[in-house]
Amino acid sequence: MIIAEVVRSGFVESVHHGSVFSSAGSRGDVTTPIFPRSSNKPLQTVGLLRAGLVPRDDADLALISGSHFGEAFHVRRVREILDAAGLTDDALRCPTSLPLAEDARDAWVRTGGGPERVLMNCSGKHAGMLATCVANDWPLETYRDPAHPLQKAITEAVADLAGERITAVGVDGCGAPVLALSLTGLARAFERLVSAEPGSHERRVADEMRAHPELVAGTGADDTLLMAAVPGLLAKGGAEGVVAVAVPGAGAITIKIDDGGMRARTPVLLKELQRLGVDTPRIGELVLGGGEPVGEIRAVSMASPPLGGTSP
Repeated sequence: MIIAEVVRSGFVESVHHGSVFSSAGSRGDVTTPIFPRSSNKPLQTVGLLRAGLVPRDDADLALISGSHFGEAFHVRRVREILDAAGLTDDALRCPTSLPLAEDARDAWVRTGGGPERVLMNCSGKHAGMLATCVANDWPLETYRDPAHPLQKAITEAVADLAGERITAVGVDGCGAPVLALSLTGLARAFERLVSAEPGSHERRVADEMRAHPELVAGTGADDTLLMAAVPGLLAKGGAEGVVAVAVPGAGAITIKIDDGGMRARTPVLLKELQRLGVDTPRIGELVLGGGEPVGEIRAVSMASPPLGGTSP
């Protein structure tokens, strides 16, 4: 199903197919499992809390649930999480990387820095996993193994939050397991986070992400801008064109772009938020020609009645 199109000089140049779960009415395939990639991170953090993680600072839950941009304040906080657990960067088993943020990457390289594990955008999640292992006296070297007690606890929590069985387990880009969920299950889980009782594990994760959106992604990132602009909105994007959002009292939206194209994700999300009655900031993908805007990437309105239920 076409859900976005790329318009250049008034001409539709390309299209993106995908599926959308929305509390305002879904379209496409919202029941077949997908890999939500980093959109699973807030659910994984709930699993860490249930398994005994005691954060040294509750704001760390935002970073553990995020895909940080490698800015200095991100890297410092990752190291503080590790230090509180008696660990160093050497304990991380995510791949090495340079910062995602262009300014941070340029500054790092200018000082002679190269790729490091702590700079990888998933290092916050990995630091949280390691801290949970330390709290339980679980093995550190194998914490990414799906058979490890840590990953078993995370899988149980994610399945519970989504209200569906995990039918596939893969290896995410960071080397940790990625658990398959349907768009409906992912939406159900995000709604549970924002509607949970204050002080519960679920609500703590949602509240810290919304209070510290800069820790979830980074300066100028879509997730950060959305949570900063829309009161109560919880957002977490994932690779391969996935994003999950929930707004208390309005509902949830989860999106998967079939070809994995990231450029189509935000325009579709903003349109769906508007259908829920949520005022959104102006975040968009412009099409450039000669260095000047000549078009846009825009959501395609539904041409047929909504499919699927209105509640995840």
